[in-house]
This record gives sequence, structure tokens and C-alpha cells, in this order.
Amino acid sequence: MAHILLVDDDPAIRKVFTKILKKVGHEVVCAENGQEGLELCQNNSFDLIITDMLMPVKDGLKMIMELDRVFPETRIIAVSGGGVIEAERYLRLAGTIGVKKSLTKPVSKTDLLTAVNEILS
Repeated sequence: MAHILLVDDDPAIRKVFTKILKKVGHEVVCAENGQEGLELCQNNSFDLIITDMLMPVKDGLKMIMELDRVFPETRIIAVSGGGVIEAERYLRLAGTIGVKKSLTKPVSKTDLLTAVNEILS
């Protein structure tokens, strides 16, 4: 199965997503923000990155832009629950820099697994 990096500042989201992904056989590594995610990418190879868009330290958008510059082949799913502006705007912006799939929080188990399977196939 896939080696997945999950980047989200919400520990509950990390816990739930990790449980869902591991249950179907994926290996999951977690980071709390975009900076930690980028550091993990320097020393590890991931089949897929699932990232929240709004996080402290370095947000998902900045992390995605950096990944696109350094590792342009990286497959990414962007996730957002919104913030100052609605989630769809953040996710549309992510789509302009190479994100192929996006999900709006709350994310169901079915939606998460469907998105992961689509990106990995």
C-alpha cells in the first residue's frame, strides 16, 4: 500500500484520518504544520500527501507551492474547513498550483478513501 504524509494542525483529524488509512493498509506519517511536512519530505519519499490548508507556522498553500517547486511530481490532496474565507476558495487556489483533488471538512471515511484511491490509481 501507499506511504502517506498527513499534515494537519488538528490532532483529532490526524488521529481519525490515520486510523482510517492504516485500517486499509496504508503507512501514515503525520506532521502538525507545513514546515514539519516539508522537513519530512526532505528525508522521506511519499506516494501521497494529504494536507490541511490553514495551519500555523506554514500553511498548506505555502507547503504545496514549495513542494511543487522542489518535488513537482508529488501527488497532493488538499483539505479545508474554511477560515476567513470559505473552504472552496482555498481549495480552488490549491487547484491552480497542481493539487489534483480537494476535500471540504468535515470529510467522511468514504470520501477520504475514494479520493486516496483516485489519486493513487
